[in-house]
Amino acid sequence: MMSNIIEVKNIKTVFGDRIIHDGINLSVPKGSIYGLLGPSGCGKTTLLREMVMLQKFSGGDITIFSHKLNNIRYKEAISLRMKWGVLFQSGALFSSLTLKENIELPLIEYSDLSQEMIDDIVEFKINIVGLRSDDANLYPSQISGGMKKKAALARSLALDPKLLFLDEPTSGLDPISARDFDALILKLRDLLDLTIVMVSHDLQSIHDTLDKVAIIDNKKIVYEGNLKNIFSVENEFIKTFFQMGK
Repeated sequence: MMSNIIEVKNIKTVFGDRIIHDGINLSVPKGSIYGLLGPSGCGKTTLLREMVMLQKFSGGDITIFSHKLNNIRYKEAISLRMKWGVLFQSGALFSSLTLKENIELPLIEYSDLSQEMIDDIVEFKINIVGLRSDDANLYPSQISGGMKKKAALARSLALDPKLLFLDEPTSGLDPISARDFDALILKLRDLLDLTIVMVSHDLQSIHDTLDKVAIIDNKKIVYEGNLKNIFSVENEFIKTFFQMGK
């Protein structure tokens, strides 16, 4: 039976007097590509940020790799963060560093590997995301949006994580680059035995890559499951969004 890498139980998120999540429950199976979907402003990225410990939740609990994030100790949090990679929507590359320097940063920070070993790892990561070895010396300002996403993906894979978080990975890409990125995600999932959690509103990407989805609407999960049964619930967002592609 497939075990769950992530368990989200009764998560509540409150900003001031605004309730964002009011009892969110979901589970992410090992080896799956899992999508967080929903209308704009429903709290998809907020939930992703809570999972990667960039934001605190107001109630409930999130368990990742059997570690409860509620009241997690600092050292435990550091070692847990090394087990996942995050690709932010903008790529979030450091503009003053070359692609190589961006990708090697987690290795310099969190490992005691020699520079020679780090160089080998960086070259491997650059190649598996579909960049060329000589791209390593370019700066973010010198490359296309698609290359930036690939470089940021290579950095998120630097520490050999088993879990990857992607926030709108195809956002801002032209259709050809977006489909290229989808194919890359599927290839890397199988090659590196990854579990992937992805926020997306790219309908083509959703259909091409996701094994399971959670739809957040009106502060709760209105549907969790595969895309085949998506119309089994009566929900205006689901009806409108998924019929756009028909």
